[in-house]
Amino acid sequence: MAGATYRSPILDAAPGAVEATGPDAGVAAHYGDPLREQRALAAGDAVVDLSHKGVLTVSGQDRLTWLTTLSSQVLTGIVPGDSSETLFLSVQGRVEAAPHVLDDGSSVWLIAEPGETALLKDWLESMRFALRVEVADRTADVAVVGATRVPEHLAVLSRQLTASPFPGAQPDPATALPLVWDDPWPGVTNGGWGYAIHDDHPGRERSWHEVLVPRPLLVDALTGPAADGLGLAGSWAAEALRIEAWRPRALVDADERTVPHELDWLRTAVHLQKGCYKGQETVARVHNLGHPPRRLTFLDLDGSEHTVPPAGSEVLAGDRVVGRVTAAQMHHEAGPIALAVLKRSVDPAAQLRVRSVHEASDGTEGSQDAPAEVGEQWAAAQTVVVPPEAGQTVQREKGFLRGPRG
Repeated sequence: MAGATYRSPILDAAPGAVEATGPDAGVAAHYGDPLREQRALAAGDAVVDLSHKGVLTVSGQDRLTWLTTLSSQVLTGIVPGDSSETLFLSVQGRVEAAPHVLDDGSSVWLIAEPGETALLKDWLESMRFALRVEVADRTADVAVVGATRVPEHLAVLSRQLTASPFPGAQPDPATALPLVWDDPWPGVTNGGWGYAIHDDHPGRERSWHEVLVPRPLLVDALTGPAADGLGLAGSWAAEALRIEAWRPRALVDADERTVPHELDWLRTAVHLQKGCYKGQETVARVHNLGHPPRRLTFLDLDGSEHTVPPAGSEVLAGDRVVGRVTAAQMHHEAGPIALAVLKRSVDPAAQLRVRSVHEASDGTEGSQDAPAEVGEQWAAAQTVVVPPEAGQTVQREKGFLRGPRG
């Protein structure tokens, strides 16, 4: 259902819908007024169609212990209704998938990026062995809706998906569990570690939820009578609020080289005291003895041109390319903002600029060569998210960075 060729029915049902490109292709980028939509979303008066995302379930008695052994997070302690986040890593500790996790008491629900759903399901199936678990792709019958405040009618619809007390039984509306993932960002979860040490972390201002609803009811839920007074916001609005909160997203901010430390993902998706899992050696080594080779930073961009750079635009210190923009949007209050991944060696006080390129003569970071065709440029002021000194926590003075919980 959702995937490379997916097209949301909301694109045809909602007036003014303009389809997004890139990672959010298949759903609306906006409905004609992106900044108004963003203000409504921030106020809790609009929701976002995220039906291009994938939904997997893992059921069975061993589901929580099994997922704990395979991933970066401890999931054995979550109870029905709890939300979590975990990472599936390569042997080298690089991020391969970052699903959002919700348990309903009989199944774990994994909300995955559209590009990772099928691969994640296949890999999980290959790791079942003789354990009492079943993996299912529910994308065809379950859709995801994003919101800063969960409308009551969506919570009611979500309860229809909750496991019945016995086969063939209907859920009791009074007791059925709504399937709503509550984003733990930017809190430092048990066993986690926060590299961003700002006491006024901007993520504290962002509440984010992802509601699972029956896919056949999606159009009516978002455009029908029950949605009267509720606005629709496009993916641009959701991305602007995410960027403002410094919140990493796997399909956007991570590439084939990303380790969790670079994006401050130890905060919500990694338990540093858990046992062995694929990639754990790298996670421990970088955190305790080394430094992440790159670091996430937030950029305030010059807004005089009223434009934003495309993902992949170069970040320069002087004439040297020191990183890439991963995401950029126009914020309804702050103007153009972006997240970028920079080389660790970049001075946090350095003046930066961003330039879009159409075809680089040398695709390696640090190249002195000018690109074949340079586009627009933006002055950029950086706010450090992951500091250059992140990591190397062994024998470090206590309290230097935001320490672990649990």
